[in-house]
Amino acid sequence: MGQVPAATRTLRVLRFLATQPDPVSLDRLASAVGLPRSTAYHLVTAMIEEGFVVHLPDEHRYGLGVAAFEVGSGYARQAPLQRIARRSLAGLVDAVGHSAHLAVLHGRDVLYVLEERAPGRPPLVSDVGVRLPAHLTASGRAILAALPAAQVRALYPDRSAFVDRHGTGPATLSALRSELAETRQRGYAAELGEVTPGFASVAVAVVDHNQHPVAGVAVTYDVHDPVDRDVLVAATSRTAASLTTRLGGHPVT
Repeated sequence: MGQVPAATRTLRVLRFLATQPDPVSLDRLASAVGLPRSTAYHLVTAMIEEGFVVHLPDEHRYGLGVAAFEVGSGYARQAPLQRIARRSLAGLVDAVGHSAHLAVLHGRDVLYVLEERAPGRPPLVSDVGVRLPAHLTASGRAILAALPAAQVRALYPDRSAFVDRHGTGPATLSALRSELAETRQRGYAAELGEVTPGFASVAVAVVDHNQHPVAGVAVTYDVHDPVDRDVLVAATSRTAASLTTRLGGHPVT
């Protein structure tokens, strides 16, 4: 880790803090990003001075500061990912005839940032701005499967982290790990009725130049429709690979 530039370490700290539902201790932060405790302390101290991290002394914890919020707000205003993905998502819908969406990870949820509804298809729960439990959605599983195991463990420390919608889906870390292992093995994520009974989805992760998953591209279909899943998966994979390439990443294989 000694050869990793300070800027990279700083970004890893910000990324980790952004995935946490609450502020965290210094020991947990240092362990999650692979830094010695002393190095993590000096790094977060500098980030506190710049407003990107806030220290909660009564709790002995660290969280995101106002400057991090300003960066996030700027991203939301510019919406670069949505701009890049809009045409690709429309092309995916044209190719498969089913609705598609783009989602990003936000804590233990996925946030839907773009939806392209196929003509004649019913509206879905995955509308823009909606949040759903990541471990139950195909797009969330695609993203989680591309994250380091330590980060997944930090997101799901115990059973209370697993939200239930319809009585199906992983409810423990071990069950989630098995689901994510299957996702990596077959090259795409899937869910069947875990978000909305009667509907299923397939999804593939979009990664950036650091091979970090920044989004999931998914296609949702009615389970009663005659669907060639291989065709859906292939089209979704091509779309995710195209977006990954535009972000400077290498498509997940």
